[in-house]
Parts: sequence; C-alpha cells; structure tokens
Amino acid sequence: MAPLSAVSGSSKGLQSRVFGDIEAQFQLEDDVLHSITTKFLEDFGSGLGEYGHPMAMIPTFVTGVPNGSETGTFLALDLGGTNLRVCEVKLLGNHQFTLRQQKYRVSDALKTGEASALFDYLADSVDAFLTTPTVSPTTAASNPFAGSSAIDEIDPEADPALPLGLTFSFPVEQTALNEGKVLTWTKGFSAKNAIGNDVVKLLQDAFNRKHLHVRCVALVNDTVGALLSRAYTAGGCLLGAIFGTGTNGAYVEKVENIRKLGDHPARKNGGDMVVNCEWGAFDNTRGVLPTTQFDNKLDRESINPRLQAFEKFISGMYLGEIARNLLLSLIDSAPKSLLFNGRSSKLLNLHYGLDTAVLSEIEAVWESGRHPDVEVKGVEGGHDPIAEEQQPEVPKPKINGFAPPAHFLDIDSHSPEDRSRLERIRSVIVQRMELADEDVTLRDAAIVRWASALVADRAAKLSACAVATVLVQTGHARLGGGVVPEEEHLIVGVDGSLIEHYPNFNARLRASLRMLVGEEVERRVDIGMAKDGSGVGAALCALQAIKQGL
Repeated sequence: MAPLSAVSGSSKGLQSRVFGDIEAQFQLEDDVLHSITTKFLEDFGSGLGEYGHPMAMIPTFVTGVPNGSETGTFLALDLGGTNLRVCEVKLLGNHQFTLRQQKYRVSDALKTGEASALFDYLADSVDAFLTTPTVSPTTAASNPFAGSSAIDEIDPEADPALPLGLTFSFPVEQTALNEGKVLTWTKGFSAKNAIGNDVVKLLQDAFNRKHLHVRCVALVNDTVGALLSRAYTAGGCLLGAIFGTGTNGAYVEKVENIRKLGDHPARKNGGDMVVNCEWGAFDNTRGVLPTTQFDNKLDRESINPRLQAFEKFISGMYLGEIARNLLLSLIDSAPKSLLFNGRSSKLLNLHYGLDTAVLSEIEAVWESGRHPDVEVKGVEGGHDPIAEEQQPEVPKPKINGFAPPAHFLDIDSHSPEDRSRLERIRSVIVQRMELADEDVTLRDAAIVRWASALVADRAAKLSACAVATVLVQTGHARLGGGVVPEEEHLIVGVDGSLIEHYPNFNARLRASLRMLVGEEVERRVDIGMAKDGSGVGAALCALQAIKQGL
C-alpha cells in the first residue's frame, strides 16, 4: 500500500490554492466557448473569401458525396512517408465495400532522386499490386478485407482505364479535382524537378510510360477522404473530422459561399463543394484560445512556433507534452515540491517523453465502473472503453468534468472504490513514467489523474467548437440554440485515436456541443468512425471524379 500523502498540514491551504489557480487556467466557461466559436465562424468567412489566410478553407472541387448505392472498383494510391500504399476498393452498392491493400517501401534514393524515377516506382507498385495473384481461400478467410485482383476484371479492349484516387500528403496548390501543383517537399523527400509541376500529371505520365490501364482522376486530402468514407457507409455526411495525432475538418459548403473562387467555372455551376478547412491553424495569434504557461512552453520548443495553434491545444501529438510540462512545474515547485517528492525521471525529462496514451490509460482506470452523469450517444464504430462499460455507480458531484481541488487533494475523503482506482493509477505512473515506487504516493496519483483530465477536457471542449462552427456555418444550427433542423440525422464522420479510444472524449465533446447549439441539434448529430480516409476515401474520391465527368 502506498503512503497517502507527503504534505504537511500547514502547507495544504497554500497548495490547494496553487492547484486551484492551475485549474482555473484550463477551465472553459460557456461564454468563452461561445467567443471561440464566434471567432471560428469569422475565420471561416475570411478563408472562404480570400486566399492566404491561416484558416485556408481550401476548395477541393469535390462537388458531391456518395450515398452508398454506388458500385464499381476503384484504386487508391497513398504516398506520404517511408511507405506508399496501393488499395483496391470494391463498392458493393449496399453501403458496404471490400478492401485489398499492399504497402511498398520508398527508398531514400527515390525520395531524393529524379521525380520521374519516383513516379515510375509508384507506377510499378500499382502494376505489381494489380498483377498479384488472387488470394487463396485460406488467406481470404483470415482477412475479411481480402479479395480478387481488379486486373482479373479488366478487358483492355472493352473497358475504360481503371480510375485511381491519389492521396498526396505534401503541400500542393489544388486547382481542380484532378490537378495540383507541388509546392514543396517535406518528410525527407526532395525529388528533383517536381516542384511547380502537376502531381497528377507526373503520376499519369508514369502510368502511360508503363502502358498501365490506369487513370489518375482525383487528388485528395485524408480529411476529405474521411467525409467520403463515412458518406458511403451512412448514406450521406456533412462533416469529416480528424481528432487524432493531428486535427482537421472538411465539410460540404454551398459553392456560392466560396467567394474566392471568383469567376471559376466551378462557382458558376452552383451546387455544393467539399471544403478542406485546415482548422489546425485556427487562431495562430492566440487571440481567443485559452493559453497557459504550459502551452507557451510547448509552442516555443516546437518545430513550428506560432503556427498550428489549435492543433497544439487538442491533438494527440501534444496533449501528453502539455501534461508533462504541467507535472514538471509541480515537481520543480519551490520552496516545496508538490509532486513525486521532487523527483523526476529520464522519461519525464525527455521532450515529448509523456505519450498521450498514458493519460488515456490513467483516465480509463479512474472512470472504470462508473455510471455516466448523462447518457450520450456514442461514436459508431469507436472503442471508448468507458462508454462500453455498464457497471452502475452513483455519480459524485463534479465541476467542469472533474472533482474540485479540495476533494482530489484530500485522499482520506475518497471512497474505498476511488482509493482502489488511485492504487492502480499509481502503478501505471510508476511503470509508464519510470519513477521509483517510493516516490509516488496516492496523492501524487490523484494529482496526475487531475492533470490528465484538465488537459483532455479542454481539448474535447475546443473540438466541440470546431464541430459547432460547421453546423452553424451550414445553416443547421444557431450559436446558442433555438434551431430545429429539418434533417433527422446530421452525419459526421470522424477518424483518429482521441475520438475513437480516449475515455469520455466523445461525451465531453457532446456536452459542450449541446451547450453551443442546443439539445435539439446535438441529439441529431450522428458521429461515426470513418476509417482510412487516405485509402478508402481516396478511392471514393475517384468515384466522385467519374460522377463529375473527369
């Protein structure tokens, strides 16, 4: 059994105020969330009106979404790092599809050589994928996504070229659904004679050189792909959003509202178009985001200071680092340390040494076996371990999603169940943070649990602001509530580890969404997983290109 506390009675009052001050910095009251969402809407308008804004609001030239009735076989090519991936998606017409895929390694020589050699390799990989023999029945039984090769169905004399969607995870200036100039290379790529050229043409020229019966018809972003993937399985989709290592959103906008298109034929045609928000760059000036010293330290030490501000507040890449900064400040507190007896570890001292997955594990232990305060709609296809539990317990009063400071610091006032949870959390801390067992008390475990909840709760609430912005922008809601949508279901497709796995992230997001747009709207929002936007989504983008006559 761990010691309960290492704090003298004379200092408890002062230390409670320290924790209270930290908590106040992370709290987001309703009026603050309203202000953030209002600023979000203003930035949406600026990005739709002009080029060059941090909230880029990039027109994708995707002018429709699938409804699940479509059939056909489409390819996807996903290039974004050390490996490239080729996928074959067979649409079955009943909101279902099968997927076959293969990864191919991209060597350093290809990354830094001539662009023609790189794209020839991409074409060769597609060729190898298409000519791979049909999987055996044994393999098919163990892999529900396996299927026959599309090459078996192609008659070069009778059938048109097989359409392919390209997910190209590098900066491009997209001017049409099937056109986009390479702006720069990242992630260790520096292939020569690619900058300024149309990436779709570079790939198609390679297909032609290899005499492949394949046509690249669409250039796609993975967030747009998430929207299309969810649309196919759900029969429609308003918003695709990523809440994982990074964050972004893409939604269906009226073309007339994309004013920066000017006289572009796409705008003259009217209708709808999917817009890629790039909302990770929201409020780079930190005008409305609730910045703390822990956020400032993270930003200052990042590879992109003063950029991607919103992403640094809410994405899985950064939440662990924010929490690490907070914990180190408590360890280093003077004249008396407030955590771990003033001891740290090599892991905690390491930049990005605390993974967000550790916060998730701690929160999962703390929330295990509890009955939710409010029943909320889950994420279809998600795996929140807490949402899936059905063990009832009388809920305890909470403030802003977590117990008030006076309670969590007073270990003696905890119930036996909570003390047992803190024992398990203490074990997680010792193991995951590589601390000495004797330096971690139950009080320390309570503090780390509290810090984890602070960081994640703020992230979920800010995520709700982004979702609310899309609902208001598209006319399905009014900020503050008071609108009853015509639609029975407002479908949102999501991807990412936070929304899929982090305990209560969806519940926290929905609670703030309900406050922002009203219960009538929130209860009609159906959030479901839209897996593999860079693969299945790219293939579905190829489908949309064919629909648009490309």
